[in-house]
Amino acid sequence: MTQKSEAIKGNITQEMKDVAKQENIEVDKLARLIADGKVVIPKNVNSHAKACGIGEELSTKINANIGSSSKIDDLELEINKAKLAVEYGADAIMDLSTGSDLKLFRQKIMDAIDVIIGTVPIYEAGVVTLSKGKEIVDMDPDDIFKAIENQAREGVDFMTLHCGITKDLVSKLEKQKRMMGIVSRGGTFMASWIKHNKMENPLYENYDYLLELSYEYDITLSLGDGLRPGCLADASDIPQIQELVNLGGLVKRAQDADVQVMVEGPGHMPMNQIKANMEIQKTICHGAPFYVLGPLVTDLAPGYDHITSAIGGAIAASSGANFLCYVTPAEHLSLPSLEDVKEGVIASKIAAEAADVARGLPQSWMRERQMAKARKEFDWEKQFDLAFDKSKPRTYRDKCELDDDEMCAMCGEYCAVKIAKGDF
Repeated sequence: MTQKSEAIKGNITQEMKDVAKQENIEVDKLARLIADGKVVIPKNVNSHAKACGIGEELSTKINANIGSSSKIDDLELEINKAKLAVEYGADAIMDLSTGSDLKLFRQKIMDAIDVIIGTVPIYEAGVVTLSKGKEIVDMDPDDIFKAIENQAREGVDFMTLHCGITKDLVSKLEKQKRMMGIVSRGGTFMASWIKHNKMENPLYENYDYLLELSYEYDITLSLGDGLRPGCLADASDIPQIQELVNLGGLVKRAQDADVQVMVEGPGHMPMNQIKANMEIQKTICHGAPFYVLGPLVTDLAPGYDHITSAIGGAIAASSGANFLCYVTPAEHLSLPSLEDVKEGVIASKIAAEAADVARGLPQSWMRERQMAKARKEFDWEKQFDLAFDKSKPRTYRDKCELDDDEMCAMCGEYCAVKIAKGDF
């Protein structure tokens, strides 16, 4: 069974009840959205994660990426990153590890947190391939499906799978001469494998088997955008759109098989193209939830890409995106530190809240009104409590060293709110 198959039958699961309560939505309405494929509740049958709804009419959700690399393989650090990300509001964690003992990494991370977990199984297949002394292009397709099935048994809730990169699309991409080529790691693995072996993408060719596995464990497929633009100059080009068209067909097949599915999106993209991209995705992909990285709205801000991402994420989420993958200040530069993770999550939370306010979500507007009231009443503790980062504003306030609680060091006795208090 899957959440979708149960919703179609009219059976209300505990996960649906939990999400309906969190989102302040009628559970029957939520079930209809799940049945229609417009909402997913990623929850593997073997998972202990708390339920999280992603999709239409729900609040915008945040994902934080963590994981080891072949150069930095520190389990305790990654567990602390996952815990910190959840503390500051991440709704999901993706383990993108490519270091040693990937199974142990996943298990320890899943034991440490209670939010949904995502992975990219082809990374594990790549690690297995290299451990055999072979190149990525010599990857055995069986290793990809073994990784998928093993991770499903472990309880992974959603998986990024690059099913839309086809042999035909790789051929077209070679002629396109993109400025940045392919920047998706999984997308590169798959495209290079196709080109080297002159064979079809095994995930595309064996998609029905993938659907069977997904149905058995209720894995939510996160159909990867392997050809997402890696710079503004490549945004909305033919390969990106062609892959999206391929994904639209795969979404329909998943929905018809009662498998939960969402779609991943760009990437780097100028602000004026974001809204149209969201609308195109929703149309082509039958209303499936949209999961976006950023989008990053300028390529000139290394070290500040959490900001460029938050700008794009706010526009994307207010235009139809449902799930934002955080970007940290370390993006394009290094593995993120604990502080980078915190900054990345908060930037994405700002984007999500801005979008949810623009969408008119009552819970967001309630928080905004509470903050306005706290500011008017100089209720500093309430302001700190409502803030995404509860420590930073307190630190700034404490620096003032003021005896009067009804002012700050910026305006002092000329504070507009204090002068007009009770008059307007």
